[in-house]
Amino acid sequence: MSGAQVHAVATPGTLPRDREPGGRRGNRGTSLVEHRARILASIAAGAIAIGGLLHLLGAASAGDAVWAGAVALLATELAFEVLRSIIVERSLGVDTIALVAMVGALALDQLLAGVVIGLMFSGGEALESVASSRARRELSALIQRAPKVAQLRVGDGLEEVPVDQVRTGDIIVVRTGEVVPVDGTVVSPEAVIDTSTLTGEPLPRTASRGMAVLSGSANAGAPFEVRAGHPASESAYAALVRLVEQAQAQRAPFVRMADRYAGFFLPATMLVAALAWAISGDPVRALAVVVVATPCPLILAAPIALVSGLSRAARAGVIVKGTGAIETLGESRTVLFDKTGTLTVGTPEVREIVTHGEFGSSELLRLAASLDRLSAHVLGEALVAAAADAGLELTMPLDVREDPGQGIQGTVDGLRVAVGSRAFMRSAGIQDAEHTATALATSHGSGEAHVVVAVDDHVAGVIIMADEIRPDAMHIVERLRAEGIRHIAMISGDRRSVAERIGREIGVERVYAEQSPGDKVEVVRRIAADRALRPVIMVGDGVNDAPALAIADIGIAMGAAGATVSSETADAVITVDRVDRVADAIHAGRRAIHIARQSVLAGMGLSMAAMAVAAVGYLPPVPGALSQEVIDLAVILNALRALRG
Repeated sequence: MSGAQVHAVATPGTLPRDREPGGRRGNRGTSLVEHRARILASIAAGAIAIGGLLHLLGAASAGDAVWAGAVALLATELAFEVLRSIIVERSLGVDTIALVAMVGALALDQLLAGVVIGLMFSGGEALESVASSRARRELSALIQRAPKVAQLRVGDGLEEVPVDQVRTGDIIVVRTGEVVPVDGTVVSPEAVIDTSTLTGEPLPRTASRGMAVLSGSANAGAPFEVRAGHPASESAYAALVRLVEQAQAQRAPFVRMADRYAGFFLPATMLVAALAWAISGDPVRALAVVVVATPCPLILAAPIALVSGLSRAARAGVIVKGTGAIETLGESRTVLFDKTGTLTVGTPEVREIVTHGEFGSSELLRLAASLDRLSAHVLGEALVAAAADAGLELTMPLDVREDPGQGIQGTVDGLRVAVGSRAFMRSAGIQDAEHTATALATSHGSGEAHVVVAVDDHVAGVIIMADEIRPDAMHIVERLRAEGIRHIAMISGDRRSVAERIGREIGVERVYAEQSPGDKVEVVRRIAADRALRPVIMVGDGVNDAPALAIADIGIAMGAAGATVSSETADAVITVDRVDRVADAIHAGRRAIHIARQSVLAGMGLSMAAMAVAAVGYLPPVPGALSQEVIDLAVILNALRALRG
């Protein structure tokens, strides 16, 4: 029967007594539900066996008394839940149908039917709880792995402290097999890290001294030390745990349909039962109709399938905040991508150096990188990194002056060097005629970014820099179209020429270039206003994407860090650095919705057919209760298919 199942998946009807504040059930609460359900199911099964044995021994009255006592006990237990639903939620839940069936069985002396209903009710609750636990296993595993203590290095010794007492700069020892409790950097010469829980990547990787390591990773080698970069509460793993807790707390709109469902199904059931009684003159037929009338398919199939979708997405490296988000993912029609760091690597690299004059490419790079040592601009940092990779020896510049976002100039080894855009060169006094030399670069580079280098007031060359497209982004558009996405576009704050080149290579339908954070919000709003194109998914990775992620129907934040502003405002976080997991998440949502609807339609059809058979007298109460549980089991098993594929 269904009423008990309502409790275990937080579907409508009753409010479980083990519910934690805020409407969230913890591991302890789930165990209480299973424990209570098993006790009640054991009582019902024991009563059936003992009563049946007494009947076989000729003590029918004693057997009936055992059955009657069990039905009364189970009905009383359920009555408290129904009463709580009326008081707390001010509504009659579908549990009421099961209660009417048991009370009717007592009144009509159908005692065996009553105790079988009780067994099916409590057994169904336990069965659903087990199925739901299985569906949530990937999500639950993330919470269970969250470290509670850390081994703090104190002098030459170790002190075990609660993880929330770890502060920035503390040295933590991570022993073999332990989970890294905080984000930080490796202090030991090397560390072998298993990041499978965070990223889904099965093979461990080796991190050298100074490399970053995320909390939630596991030590797959010898013990190593980590210097905490953040308190545990601000770590990547803590952010993921918060996402999981939200995912377990929320219900999908599809599940909430059961709230309205009980409002018309209960009176409809009683009407059919009354008609069966009136036409046949047999009240047992009315009881049989009530027994098979429980709306289990909606209450069981929808939440289990959607929670299975959550778990399936988590296995692919996407933590979705709730079943509501999974349902929206499954119904989405538009996907909007940020460019930098989402469709591209996000780190510009030197693609080519075009010289013009006496300086060779290596010397040109050395001069530019020496000057850009004092710049925080991303292109400057990329130049310094390229010089370091080339083994070039940099010198400290003098008399440095920077125009943020445009360029920088100063003296390097006695030479006046300027590095920046063409507009910056004009402001630095470089003659316009010199700029014609930079046209040579146009046919050589991608046009991603041209960094002009001038030495002693003459253009010495152009360094062509490119932010490469992610390898996993090359087929993302065709995968999304295969999932039924109607509109795929890219929103970027970059120049139109750059953004459109990336858009063409990836194959998006439209490119919105030179967009500020506010512009991105307006684009999302405008598309969402078109019924044919919503729900809208926005995918981004930076702080400037946070407003658009928040306003979209579904915001998906990129990156394993999990603690950025963008991930805090998003509805889902991709924990592995792969944008193609967006398609995996949509597939998980689509499959979950399909299976939920399939189970509901099939299950409800079977239930209504059973009601019709019971109404005409061919399905007595006891077989009716057993047939209803067969339907329950079928929809549960079908809903769990959302875990696969």
